Amino acid sequence: MEQTVIQFDNHDHRIKHYELLLEQDLDNVPQLPLPEGYRFVFYQYGDRDSWIDIEKSAKEFSTYEQGLEVWNRYYGGREDSLLNRMVFVENAEGEKVATATAYYDITGRDKSGSGWLHWVAVRREQQGKGLAKPLIAHVLDIMRNLNYTHAKIPTQTTTWLACKVYLDLGFLPLPQNAVNSLEGWRIMKALTGHRALEAFDAASMEEILAQRDT
Repeated sequence: MEQTVIQFDNHDHRIKHYELLLEQDLDNVPQLPLPEGYRFVFYQYGDRDSWIDIEKSAKEFSTYEQGLEVWNRYYGGREDSLLNRMVFVENAEGEKVATATAYYDITGRDKSGSGWLHWVAVRREQQGKGLAKPLIAHVLDIMRNLNYTHAKIPTQTTTWLACKVYLDLGFLPLPQNAVNSLEGWRIMKALTGHRALEAFDAASMEEILAQRDT
């Protein structure tokens, strides 16, 4: 009997959820140009709803209210700091279509002094146009110019394709996270086959799929 092949979405809650954490030094950030017709701009006061709209389109949350809650938790009262940390990609019409932020661990638990790449997202209809990698590289360069020497990226198995992009850019699993989220990295190995994950055994389909109530 043939095994059913499942095509996973780039943000797919059928996948078992594990928190993943990647890291990389910032001494060799690539320079990757945006496609023609796009440009980088920094956050300006009043851009909150554009950020929420992009993240909602990318399925990071399903309602404006959820987005507002996330914004307030991460950035509420810190908007001044976003002026040289939060980046948007604008298209030729001036519409904001992607975003990422050069930030830090807002919980204060990370004492390493690393910069944290926050909330990378591309609007659904703009995905696949080559925006993500130039955006990430640009924001990492901003992070380096803010005197960070090391970057961390929190993500999860349900956004597996974003994780593959980070691996493509040279990020690797944080060693402790590779232990704590071993099953998550096995899922990533199965979904991406990435050469950076050769130390991990690939998860089976049964191990990938989240249990659903029937």
